[in-house]
Amino acid sequence: MPKPPAAEALAMGRLSRREALAALGTFAASCSLSGCGGPVTRSASASVANAQPVPAGPITTSTITISNTQAGNFPATFVGLSYEKSSLSEPLFSGSNANLIGLFKLLGPSLLRIGGNSVDQTVWTPLGAGQTAGETAPSDVNALAAFLTATGWQVLYGVNLAQSTAVVAAEEVAYVYQTLGTSLFGIEIGNEPDLYAGNYFPSTWVYSNYQSLWQDFASAITGQTPHVSLTGPAVASNTTWFGSFAQAESKSIVLLTAHYYRGNGESSSSTIDELISYPDTNLESYLSSLEPPAAAASVPFRLAETNSFYNGGAPGVSDTYASALWVIDHLFTIALGGGVGANLHGGGNATGYTPIADSDGTVVEARPEYYGALLCTLAGQGALLQTTIAAGSLNTSAYTVQNSTTQLSTMIVNKDPAQNLQFTATCPAAVRSASMRVMTAASLSATSGVTIQGSSVGVNGSFSPQDAYTLSVSNDTFTGYVPAESAALIVVTLA
Repeated sequence: MPKPPAAEALAMGRLSRREALAALGTFAASCSLSGCGGPVTRSASASVANAQPVPAGPITTSTITISNTQAGNFPATFVGLSYEKSSLSEPLFSGSNANLIGLFKLLGPSLLRIGGNSVDQTVWTPLGAGQTAGETAPSDVNALAAFLTATGWQVLYGVNLAQSTAVVAAEEVAYVYQTLGTSLFGIEIGNEPDLYAGNYFPSTWVYSNYQSLWQDFASAITGQTPHVSLTGPAVASNTTWFGSFAQAESKSIVLLTAHYYRGNGESSSSTIDELISYPDTNLESYLSSLEPPAAAASVPFRLAETNSFYNGGAPGVSDTYASALWVIDHLFTIALGGGVGANLHGGGNATGYTPIADSDGTVVEARPEYYGALLCTLAGQGALLQTTIAAGSLNTSAYTVQNSTTQLSTMIVNKDPAQNLQFTATCPAAVRSASMRVMTAASLSATSGVTIQGSSVGVNGSFSPQDAYTLSVSNDTFTGYVPAESAALIVVTLA
């Protein structure tokens, strides 16, 4: 399976995800006492440089326990994005869209998925002029290639299954494979085939019909492009189809894919309170149905299309700061459930979901959800350690990524609307230093004004967070505060 090329350094004034993570680690290391051979011990009352201010308002005390037990993995490409195939007909993905390139580079490098409902409504047009609705032309693929090269991302590229032919799909894939090179992760054939019945095909459409058609397309594609990687089945929710496909096609694919949304964006029950309620037991149950067949097939699985509420999201919910807190829980729940990644679906400038808002190919802004995704990527990569939090009835959660033998990144999410959280976290080894950056906004319903350690993300991906807070450490513990309606990322250096 090809790996994404290394991301090149960003222009002056712009901070990449890798650079930001390195800065976090450097700051944590600088907080240790020089000349000290053992762990640093500071009392909670000791003077600490750049100490975190005590938040105003009521405070609830809590304890966090981080163990050595591995509970999952959080790879570098975990947080991806997903766009409709129709976006290729817009001037969005190109080597000259500097703002979008900057936002992708800050979040990545990772995996971009091109698919969605429009994949089965888009026709490969080898002689097309490009940037034409309903068509994908060679020039559209060329522009995508330039964008991927500029960002260091790879792409999971979808082709039309429902309204095309195997021959046409094979011709498109041959051009995509030749043009994208190592920027192509794999090919996705069709989108949500478990919903084709009564739409593209008669109501009698069943899994066996899908499998037969998929195999026809796969044979034509690999017959013309033998070394291309295939993925599937991109189901909307049918875990039976997912399991059958995993069993039947385990030797033909490199990745299993499925989709997930919290609920219907047009439902009155799709509220902020519903979005941030934790845990999402439906997601946990869904993942527990996907993980066993994937493990049996020895093929990793990914939620290649996911976001808050389907039908474009719930206005006044999916586009608010609440989505920034929700997405942290969402992503780490997927990782703990065995997934190797998630692609947050988006695009456009509507009042529903999208991490990055755009209009006619022009970036409008990084939406609140982008900030939560960014905070997750700043946690770095590594094993997920079993982490528990005891905070009474408060709506809180905590996660820990083991970046190396001497560095942990712990994420704490406090979704309570009023109570600040004072925590004492216990680590599996002595703590040398701990530094923290906080994501916050005016309210859960805010649609702008989100910051991470005082910095907003610029339309071009510029990001300059203030110095991290230095937390008090003592033996194997560190202490601090997570204000109400906020999330904190703590980089811990172990002795």
